[in-house]
Amino acid sequence: MPLAIFALTIAAYAIGTTEFVIVGLLPTVATDLHITLPLAGLIVSVYALGVTFGAPILTALTGKIERKPLLLGLMTLFVIGNTIAALSPSYEMLLVARVIAAFAHGVFFSVGATIAADLVPENRRASAIAMMFMGLTVAIVTGVPLGTYIGQIYGWRATFWAVAALGVIAFVAIAALLPNTLKKAPPASILDQVRVLGSGRLLIVFAMTALGYGGTFVAFTFLAPILQDVTGFSQSSVSLILVLYGIAIAAGNIGGGKIANHNPVKALVGLFLAQAIVLLVFSFTAVSPVLTLITLAALGFLSFANVPGLQLYVVQLAKEHRPGAVDVASALNIAAFNLGIAIGAWLGGLVVESPLGLASTPWIGAILVAVALLLTIWSGVLDRRAVPSLRVA
Repeated sequence: MPLAIFALTIAAYAIGTTEFVIVGLLPTVATDLHITLPLAGLIVSVYALGVTFGAPILTALTGKIERKPLLLGLMTLFVIGNTIAALSPSYEMLLVARVIAAFAHGVFFSVGATIAADLVPENRRASAIAMMFMGLTVAIVTGVPLGTYIGQIYGWRATFWAVAALGVIAFVAIAALLPNTLKKAPPASILDQVRVLGSGRLLIVFAMTALGYGGTFVAFTFLAPILQDVTGFSQSSVSLILVLYGIAIAAGNIGGGKIANHNPVKALVGLFLAQAIVLLVFSFTAVSPVLTLITLAALGFLSFANVPGLQLYVVQLAKEHRPGAVDVASALNIAAFNLGIAIGAWLGGLVVESPLGLASTPWIGAILVAVALLLTIWSGVLDRRAVPSLRVA
């Protein structure tokens, strides 16, 4: 792999860390800023919404900018966002800082995959993209637990300073290693995106993505308080448990790809069913430290195992229903993942604030995943109905 790919991997690592590290810091942030846990949970929702709506719009608006200056500008924006977060005197300013960082996140992954593919021969493009996204996976395994640990020892602001420093390293790596002459893909206009959203079949998959992926975030957003207040783990144990969860996520991402290769719909039905069951079980096992660790290992595996199948399925359907806008459909599915995070975190906050309480977040999340399961079964039925008509044609 060219060294330029590793520059993109470093940037992906920094961005992945800043997206998910807040989960381990919610109790600390809530205490320091004198806000409730549900309000702290909105820090996750606001970031995800920034990615959801910022990525498609900003990607279209920045389509004419040369790729290297664009990436350098995005990493500058990322550093600014995390610096403001570290300096935030109030909850409101922290929300603004998260939105700024989220805008950088959305556009980076929209254009980064294209750049990674162009840096290598055609037969190595998938590997190059996987190498870039490995930064995101490694961030979940190491960056999030380490950032949580730093925040618990030195305060949550120290975590954002550390992430901003990662952004500076990524900026230097991109400036030094990325070639100045990078091809620009034709920019996807906002009209192209609207056309994709006009496809009922693709809207079903986007809903599957948002609900199936987002269902876990009803509980995952509040995992730190669940572990401390419901299970009884000490604050210092949370970062170690997040390592276990991150390793399970990495394994699920790899395993999910292998499972979905042949038949993504069949794979998604099985994965969503298992995910809903494990979330339901977590509602009962959360009171036991040993059973919680076992359940979280299973939940970590399943929560990201659906990602490859969902992405593969939306590309397959786009080729059939919107053949001129496959890349746009893929990008909008990434937006749907983040919309799911926003919905899950927001709904989790409502549950925590309600009489149901913190311990009910897993089974509420299971309901969202069950709806995604029903949509997947329905989509599969529509696929089978379409096959005879295609043969006649």
